[in-house]
Amino acid sequence: MKAVTWQGRRDVRVDDVPDPRIEEPTDAVIRITSAGLCGSDLHLYEVLTPFMTPGDILGHEPIGIVEETGSEVPNLRPGDRVVVPFQIACGHCFMCSAGLMTQCETTQVTGEGMGAALFGYTRLYGAVPGAQAEYLRVPQAHYGPIKVPEGPSDDRFVYLSDVLPTAWQAVEYAAVPPGGTLAVLGLGPIGDMACRLARARGAERVFGVDLVPERLARAARRGVETYDLRAFDDEKELVRAIHDETGGRGPDAVIDAVGTEAHGSAAAKLAQTATGLLPRKIAAPLAERFAVDRLGALHLAIDLVRRGGTISLSGVYGGMADPLPLLTLFDKQVQLRMGQANVRRWTDEILPYLTDEDPLGVEDFATHRLPLSEAPHAYDMFQHKQDGAVKILLKP
Repeated sequence: MKAVTWQGRRDVRVDDVPDPRIEEPTDAVIRITSAGLCGSDLHLYEVLTPFMTPGDILGHEPIGIVEETGSEVPNLRPGDRVVVPFQIACGHCFMCSAGLMTQCETTQVTGEGMGAALFGYTRLYGAVPGAQAEYLRVPQAHYGPIKVPEGPSDDRFVYLSDVLPTAWQAVEYAAVPPGGTLAVLGLGPIGDMACRLARARGAERVFGVDLVPERLARAARRGVETYDLRAFDDEKELVRAIHDETGGRGPDAVIDAVGTEAHGSAAAKLAQTATGLLPRKIAAPLAERFAVDRLGALHLAIDLVRRGGTISLSGVYGGMADPLPLLTLFDKQVQLRMGQANVRRWTDEILPYLTDEDPLGVEDFATHRLPLSEAPHAYDMFQHKQDGAVKILLKP
């Protein structure tokens, strides 16, 4: 089959690889009809290269058709249309029962000291072949895949794999009070969808911060009060502007949907780039102990949120040696919540929004739909924020 493979920093290719097959009785094999390109994939493209191996198959946002199931997958049959969550969880362990599927005790990558295995996401998370491919082997298929109806386009449901539950959890963790205010840093796919969900769930005012004109315009069309980072001399001026709109206190909650590749933080960017250029045998041990993130978005969130407010982190961070302003966090009595989205915990609450009325705008959420063969171009375009690329779906 054809699949998108990682070959090196900023080097992805579409290669012929072996077809997946049933290996365990709880497996299924899915024929992929659409797979999203995620901002997290760009971390593999640029920052997390020490943990990648040439030939790794990328991608973790699939929808498709069941082709084959193992003997212990009673709830699926060939021909079923399913969305596959990005994490692999069993559904019955202590952590899954607690709604923490990203900590699944059955699939935890204990050798790396990490949580549940993820599709297409480095050896830290199991080096499981990913979903930007023609076919996908799905472990724990008795629990993970979400059956969806035939008829509507893939766009209606594909975001249940990652974008929707990640944005939903970000809003849930932000705990915006009824009629409250929320700032969202970064208006890529997760930040954009978090704004939509926050407004749908009752936030009175949502402030969106970015520096890409297309993203700002897209959010503004849906009632978000947007702030172009480039229009301010420094971030303190931006903080003052939003504080002025919130009684001088700041928003009740801030979602950081940017993560480790924040704008600015020149020294951290240099360190990330230098590590990515080292041989993997040298770079990986260094990254595991001494990696740093570009913390511009997180520092902005800390300055922006009101005292006693909440910061919800949905952007991916991977540093082990990050300096944090704990004095400020403590003094402001800021609550901080974070983590990979526990997909199956939220899907039943999200599904009622995926109606023909399309209140979240999922049908036209993708800005680009490209054949799988154009994946290298898609990665480059998404990385450089060209041609208005906000969300890309790949079609095998």
